Amino acid sequence: MSDVAALRVEDLHEIVEQVWSSYLDPDGIEPLLPIFSEEDVAALKTDMHASVSITGTWHGHVVVACNEPAAKNCSAAFLAMEADEVGEEDMMDVLGELANIVGGNVKSMLPPGCFVSLPTVVTGEAPHYPSAEPVCQLAGLWKEDPFVITMWQSSGAAGEAA
Repeated sequence: MSDVAALRVEDLHEIVEQVWSSYLDPDGIEPLLPIFSEEDVAALKTDMHASVSITGTWHGHVVVACNEPAAKNCSAAFLAMEADEVGEEDMMDVLGELANIVGGNVKSMLPPGCFVSLPTVVTGEAPHYPSAEPVCQLAGLWKEDPFVITMWQSSGAAGEAA
């Protein structure tokens, strides 16, 4: 793939579905339920954001966002714990690892020569990428809580058509 624009929401959905079935829902009982309405996506409230940056022949970010209850449930499933045993550090670690896993899979679909950063996790408002635009997004509900996975491309990124 020579241009990230070729990465479709269907590709991102396939990556996320593989992550969900491998780490969060191996029995296939509680899949991530995609939301396609822009109005419904805009109404989702997330306050935990994990991101990795991709640099090299392409520049951008992969962001996994959810609310605290979703992060707690996600961490419990990932770490094979009960939700009431999950602490803030567990949530930060698991969200960072999810961003890393999704970002690594996205990287494999980009031109050769890309590198993935270590994850960054922040709470509160979403990170702001002033020189980047969202190019692909998957939003959904898991156990009735929001998850939004967004791929951002930096303007002027290497590998981007001028």
